[in-house]
Amino acid sequence: MKASEVRSMSVAELNTKLDSLKKDLFLLRMQHATRQLDNPQKLVETKRDIARVKTVIREKEEK
Repeated sequence: MKASEVRSMSVAELNTKLDSLKKDLFLLRMQHATRQLDNPQKLVETKRDIARVKTVIREKEEK
């Protein structure tokens, strides 16, 4: 997910996206713990997406 895509979303959409990313991260961690995760890089990408979404939410709340 690119930062420009995140910035174009509303705060409500960002909160929904954040919830779904957190659920995805949980599932990825479970797969990693049981050695069923095919692509470990997906964990890193999901964490970065969560950070992007949180950053944009904070920016929009400050305005």
